[in-house]
Amino acid sequence: MNNIVKISPSILSADFSKLGEEIISLDKAGADYIHVDVMDGHFVPNITIGPEVIKKLRPLTKKTFDVHLMIAPVDKYIEQFSNAGADIITFHPEATQNTLGTINLIRKQKKQVGISLKPKSKISLIEKFIDKIDLILIMSVEPGFGGQKFMPEVIDKVKAIKKIISERKLKVDIEIDGGINFENSQLAKDAGANILVSGSTIFRENNGDLKRNINLLRSN
Repeated sequence: MNNIVKISPSILSADFSKLGEEIISLDKAGADYIHVDVMDGHFVPNITIGPEVIKKLRPLTKKTFDVHLMIAPVDKYIEQFSNAGADIITFHPEATQNTLGTINLIRKQKKQVGISLKPKSKISLIEKFIDKIDLILIMSVEPGFGGQKFMPEVIDKVKAIKKIISERKLKVDIEIDGGINFENSQLAKDAGANILVSGSTIFRENNGDLKRNINLLRSN
């Protein structure tokens, strides 16, 4: 796992009326990834964007598109999001009947594989698959809406996953998403997270100074 902390701004908090401009601004501000939350109104109680939007955004930046699929059933959409320009495709084990099968579908598309755990999802759901993936996304809020408060109890989960990865000498990134701000970002990093997803803090703090906010999250 890379020790350098990467920042993946969540466009869920962007101004959707000028989403293309927001992507270009994040690129210029030094974002490492662009985090795209895809929600279907079924797996989570909200609806966001689909592959066609991602396809339109893709030419605007060379940054990694970090696509978090909160949709079920997930398998039938993987090829669409891959073709639209996703670089990392992350899914929830609860959204598939065959976790290994879904991993293999993403691999077949030659994309990086992520698995996400909701706050109440147990590590045992994914433990036997950790050596087959690139990234584990720990949700520090209940998935579905931006702007929620960070749940500090998930820090123990981050530490436990970090321990498993270290013991097995694996190169697996630990990403955390949900209510990440200047106050709790260091807590997440100390626990073992090396990719921070943040929406509201990046887009709204310091009068929306994207570069400053990204750098503060990275260096705090």
